[in-house]
This record gives sequence, structure tokens and C-alpha cells, in this order.
Amino acid sequence: MTRASTARVILAPDKFKGSLAAPEVAAALAAGLRRSAPEAEIRQVPVADGGDGTVEAFVAAGWTRVELTAPGPTGVARRTSYARHGATAVIELAAVVGLAILPEGQLDPLHASTFGLGVVLAHAMDHGVTEIVLGLGGSASTDGGAGMLQALGVRVSDAEGQELPCGGTVLARAAGLDRSALHPGVAGTRFTLACDVDNPLLGPTGAAAVYAPQKGAGPAEVGVLESALATWAELVGPEFARHPGAGAAGGTGFGALAVLGARVRSGIEVVLELLDFPTLLANATLVVTGEGSLDRQSLHGKAPIGVCAAARKADVPVVAVAGRTLLTPDEIRAAGFADCYALAELEPDPERSMGQAAALLDRVGARIAAEWLG
Repeated sequence: MTRASTARVILAPDKFKGSLAAPEVAAALAAGLRRSAPEAEIRQVPVADGGDGTVEAFVAAGWTRVELTAPGPTGVARRTSYARHGATAVIELAAVVGLAILPEGQLDPLHASTFGLGVVLAHAMDHGVTEIVLGLGGSASTDGGAGMLQALGVRVSDAEGQELPCGGTVLARAAGLDRSALHPGVAGTRFTLACDVDNPLLGPTGAAAVYAPQKGAGPAEVGVLESALATWAELVGPEFARHPGAGAAGGTGFGALAVLGARVRSGIEVVLELLDFPTLLANATLVVTGEGSLDRQSLHGKAPIGVCAAARKADVPVVAVAGRTLLTPDEIRAAGFADCYALAELEPDPERSMGQAAALLDRVGARIAAEWLG
């Protein structure tokens, strides 16, 4: 194969949740591809949709990792990081105050907060960042973003003027909001919320009703949190509560919209834009994307669909790889994929498939090379 006819493959998978991070997925696929098509040019561009794994995707793309210590969702200090390039920072809520970082059995749906996220935002602004992309998803709290704002200098008080502690339930007593000490960097910073949900803050599709049960809240606790968020919304800005995405990450979207002047965008679209994905597609022969489970939920703004849309816009064929797929062949084609490879076809046992995902992805990579690169 001459240089002019060399195949160019872009590997842009999301994580395989519970098994491999996105960079590991890309590396395993690349190993199989190189074995079967050693002449091919392979570019690994792991992606994310704003949830867990977003910072890792940008570090893999060459952005600088910035490490610091910040309170986790229950106030316990821990090391975390964000990605930075120039004056732009990508901060992932899940990496700071996410559900996944809590030890098993230590969920605290009523009192967990986003305070640590505000600490990280302040750190970025203190160090010259003027553009912040905040990935929302996987939060452990339902505090409407109040903790984040408190860390940024906003004072939340009760009817007697006493400052309230952090947490979701205490917002039921919120009666005063003083923004005079809000971090000065906020005024000169543009905030973009990378988000793949459009839930409002309140109601049957809101932050408490839909997501609090995933964080350990029972029916009664969901009611308490819903009431507290309603009080918080009236105090901060009820018009923002109805905005699509206000209910993301336990209502963190609402706090960012109402006080930080943030805008909501599709998580994967923001990620691909920052990674300059359209430029990477120039002269590409094939794009490979995927995630752990390719299902109907994937069709609503998840990373593989965003990658597929960008590839098809550039007239580059795209195939999907997944641990399993619950989509029919017709649904896969309708989504724009030329084909889909599921690890379950090689190893039907889910536990073994997840445990052997790297080796299975290597085999899939070799198969893709044989079928698509000749």
C-alpha cells in the first residue's frame, strides 16, 4: 500500500462503563487494527459526553491535567483534577462530587452537596481560566447547585439571616441570597454546560423525581428534596427552573444557569468541537466509535451518536463497537452506523465479557481491519 492510499482510521470510543476507560478502549482496538493492517494510520481520539471520563478524554488528547484537593460530595477532602488548554478548562462534576467516588454504602442523598465543584471552579478562575466547560452528570447530590455557589462566595441564609450549611434538604429553609461576594472571576468567564439531558429542575421529570432515587433517596426523601428545590428555585430564579437541563446533576444546571449565566449544550457536541474533530476527519477512511451498552438511550445524544453524526457529515463511514447492543440491525442502520460489533457475540457471559474486554476489543479491531481496510 502506497503512502497516498494509506488507510486512515479514527478511533473515537466512549468508556465501557464498569470495564474500561475510553482511552483503554481506543488502545485495545488500535492493537487489533495494527496487527491486521500494519500500514494503516490510526488516530486514537477517546471521547465523552460530559459525564465521567470527560477529563480523561481531554488529557488523552494532550490537554494539561491540573491536580488539586477539593471536598467530595460529603465534604471529605480528596484529590481530583481538571483538564486545561490555554485559557479553557474542562471540569467534570463526576470527578469532584460524583456518585461513583463515594465508598459503597455511604450514599447521603439528603446532605451531599456540590461545594467541592465550586472549589474547583474557583481554582480554575484564580489561575487565569476564562472559558469553562462544565460536564454535568453522575452527581451524588440534589442541592440545585447551591453548594457550588456557596463555594463561589454566594451567601444562602434562613429567615433569621443565619447562613445555611451545604446540602439539599436545608434549602427548604432558604430565605435570603446574597451575591455580593460572588467570585470576581465569574463576570469575565464564559460557562458552558456539557449535558445530555433536558430535564427541568422540578416536577415529575425533574432532578429529585428522576435522579434522587439513583442516589439512595426513598419516596419520602424524594418529596423532601423536591420541596426544598422548589423553595430554592423561588429564591434564585423560577424562570430558570423550567429551562431544559436545569435538572441535570441534581439541579446543578439550574444554579449555573441562574447565577453563573451558563448556557447548555449537547455534551458530545461540545467535546467534539474542543477536540477539533471535524479537522481530524479530513481524509479519514473509517471512524470507529462505541460504548459499553448501545441501546435506545444511546440514541438520545450519547457520545457514539454524536461521533456518528459528525463522521457522516464528513462522508466518512462509521462503525460502532459495544459490549452489548440492544438495538436491532434496522435501528443501527437508521442511526447512521454502517455496522455494529458487540463483544457479547464473542463472549456471551457478561461478567467474563467485561473482565476480558481489552482482549475482546483487540479481536474486534482485527476483524474491523479485515472487513473494512482490505
